[in-house]
Amino acid sequence: MELSKNYTPSGIEEKWSRIWKEKRYFNSKPDNRKSFTVVIPPPNVTGVLHMGHTLNETVQDILVRKARMSGFNACWVPGSDHASIATEAKVVQMLEKERGIRKSDLTREKFLEHAYEWKEKYGNIIYHQIEKLGCSVDWDRVSFTMDPDYYRAVIKVFVDLYNKKLIYRGARMINWDPAAKTALSDEEVEYRELQGKLYYVAYKVVDADGKPTGDQPIVIATQRPETIMGDTGVCVNPTDERYAHLKGKKVIVPLVNRAVPVIFDEYVDKEFGTGALKVTPAHDINDYNLGLKHNLEIIDTLTEDGKLSAAAEVCVGMDRFEARKEIVKLLKEQDLLIKDEDYTTRLGFSQRTNAVVEPRISTQWFVAMRALADKALLAVTSGEVRIHPGDKFLATYKYWLENVKDWCISRQLWWGQQIPAFYTTDGSFVVAENKAAAIEAFKQQGIVVTADQLTQDEDCLDTWFSSWLWPIEVFKGITQPGNPDINYYYPTSVLVTGQDIIFFWVARMIMAGMEYMDEKPFSDVYFTGMVRDKQGRKMSKSLGNSPDLLNMIDASGADAVRFGIMISSPAGNDLLFDDSSPEQGRNFNNKMWNALKLIKMWEARQATGSEAPGEAQSFAITWFRNRLNEARADIEKSFADFKLSEALKTLYSLIWDDFCSWYLEWVKPAPEQPIAKSVYEQTVAFYSDLMQLLHPFMPFVTEEIYEQLAKRDEALCVKQFAPIEATDKTVLLEGQLLKDVISGLRDTRNKNQLKPKEAIKLCIHTTDNSLYQAIEPILLKQVNADAITYVQEPVPNSIASVIGKDKFYITTEQEIDTTHQKATLEKELEYLKGFLVSVEKKLGNERFVQNAKPEVVEVERKKKSDAEEKIKIIEESLSHL
Repeated sequence: MELSKNYTPSGIEEKWSRIWKEKRYFNSKPDNRKSFTVVIPPPNVTGVLHMGHTLNETVQDILVRKARMSGFNACWVPGSDHASIATEAKVVQMLEKERGIRKSDLTREKFLEHAYEWKEKYGNIIYHQIEKLGCSVDWDRVSFTMDPDYYRAVIKVFVDLYNKKLIYRGARMINWDPAAKTALSDEEVEYRELQGKLYYVAYKVVDADGKPTGDQPIVIATQRPETIMGDTGVCVNPTDERYAHLKGKKVIVPLVNRAVPVIFDEYVDKEFGTGALKVTPAHDINDYNLGLKHNLEIIDTLTEDGKLSAAAEVCVGMDRFEARKEIVKLLKEQDLLIKDEDYTTRLGFSQRTNAVVEPRISTQWFVAMRALADKALLAVTSGEVRIHPGDKFLATYKYWLENVKDWCISRQLWWGQQIPAFYTTDGSFVVAENKAAAIEAFKQQGIVVTADQLTQDEDCLDTWFSSWLWPIEVFKGITQPGNPDINYYYPTSVLVTGQDIIFFWVARMIMAGMEYMDEKPFSDVYFTGMVRDKQGRKMSKSLGNSPDLLNMIDASGADAVRFGIMISSPAGNDLLFDDSSPEQGRNFNNKMWNALKLIKMWEARQATGSEAPGEAQSFAITWFRNRLNEARADIEKSFADFKLSEALKTLYSLIWDDFCSWYLEWVKPAPEQPIAKSVYEQTVAFYSDLMQLLHPFMPFVTEEIYEQLAKRDEALCVKQFAPIEATDKTVLLEGQLLKDVISGLRDTRNKNQLKPKEAIKLCIHTTDNSLYQAIEPILLKQVNADAITYVQEPVPNSIASVIGKDKFYITTEQEIDTTHQKATLEKELEYLKGFLVSVEKKLGNERFVQNAKPEVVEVERKKKSDAEEKIKIIEESLSHL
């Protein structure tokens, strides 16, 4: 097969995706091997993979492929989340736009038919993208949080927690999304700082009977004049002398002329605004608590969709923000608006719909979190579950769990698991898995009811109440406890997820695991960073700054995209990414492809006999074997520390520099000359090993090169890693010296305009000749030297160069002009003297020497001695020019 000029990913990626699937390499069943289990953080069924998903899925695939090739029975479970708020919004939008149907015109059953139809049409898009990215998931295990068994598991857990008194129903102040018309948990509210206005409004003072007192009106500052009509009190601090005379008096609420009491409470900050606070218990959590304490009336002036209700009396039916403008206008007309001023405020937004969230008193279902949270906190603080990077996220995790609030789990939606509470006509209810169980529960209470006399709670459960069971129920651990899969694959190995769902999902999965399996759900949590554009902005659909994944794969190939996102993503830290990011990966693909073509050219040039490698080739093979093992050990440590970006950088340098730029050059046969069979075979073996190491990161190109290199019995994706061998440090030092000297001498030749083809004689002034003995054959060839001699004195009429601590003298048959050399050495001398001054200044600083770590001080001392030695060598060289 003739290899293409450049690597062309599209056909190769399709080929290997097909082969992997046909051979079922990624399908897992319990056996006698140790399991390595990963469950995909289920992306919303509504969407497509954005760059955050791409990073997340790539990290998971790297870990899973590495484990599979290291002897583990790797199982990666794919799936998606029903995403109740987001999906219902999309289905409602589709019905209205495409079919002219409103949700209110449909029964719940009919609406769910449309929702499942929508899910079947769009829900598989994300799986196609996961496959295109090269993810080695087990497609036999696809899970969905609304699958029948999964649905049953969620209901089973709800009933169990209710029976344990860990779920309760009650009226509380909750977060309300007026766009989705549903309750939200605290974690689903995103707070942002905005520029708003503070309005100063006059409230007239009256006595207890509502008669004017002649007192000056109280001026109250408010950010939300549209809630004035819900005021049921005015509060001042009891220590505020300005308002002491108002004890027992009332004020008139503007626009609605309602007399409400003046109450006194230390909660009020005397310094904020005017020191007087309007109390609107229905529309602010702090006001709500004040109202409960002082027995104030609750007047809800907003409807569920954020419009003013009949209770507002003014601007009824108007949107809250439009009403604000109208209320301000009315206050001005009645001379009740004293002034307004700009004010920086903090507003809560729904993460799902981006609507401004309203505090709202509502009867909802809650999970009592304290007991569950304590177990999840201990699992992490004890080290049972390890967080990476721990220094960044452990404190955040602990703070949330130590200050956890009860979780509002009911949502006023139809798409989701319907709450298993069944009501009679008089409002009494039982919690049961189904109607038959509910009838039996009522019977045990002495109440006889029939199925048609029962009504199930209309609300559904928060999406996170289903996804917190994910590591358990993807293996049927709730619905079929103790089955072979749950016993083998649980607990899972690593959870890879974004830092933004540490509370929503990570902590809650640990709670569910400890509650229902009496065991952690995973051993390690790896938090990826946030993917941002080159301006540092978070990638989002609204900004339109997130590249299309499939377009990038079509343009550069999946491997290049994976490389581009991984090379710049240290664990937990944000990374910058744009359309050009895969370019480095594309160049890397072509570099490896060209190396393959070079080796394939040598295949036909193998010597027919069993010639031994030459001295130069022998050293190159020995050196690269050691370098490969050294790099493998470094990569293994990076994997253990979850530093995958560092592992990829090590590999990139090993392949591009050490193998392609150095090793292949050192073993390359002379033009028209054959290559020893043993050298060729060893080169193929080395390149195969490199492809195996790189495979988890870039699976398609490595699989193709591996197959092209030699006839294979198995695919690379299941080839097992051999044990890492010990390294010979002396050989590694000799190899590094060889690279440094070749680079230094090539640079010297270039600066002095000596053509590469012009032969030279090389004299080396060193304190240890033995260092160069092993590398002499390669050095001669690589710098085009006729001979190497060792000297103790400067060589006249030569070009001198300092590399490391040794001096090198180049002579040719032609007389050498040392003008350029002198200028170069003088420039270097000037730089080194300046550098030495800066190091001496640092070491002369007593505070630095006393406070810095000993190893840091030692590094600076080493810099000083190295600089002094180089200065001495250069000055000697200049004196002999």
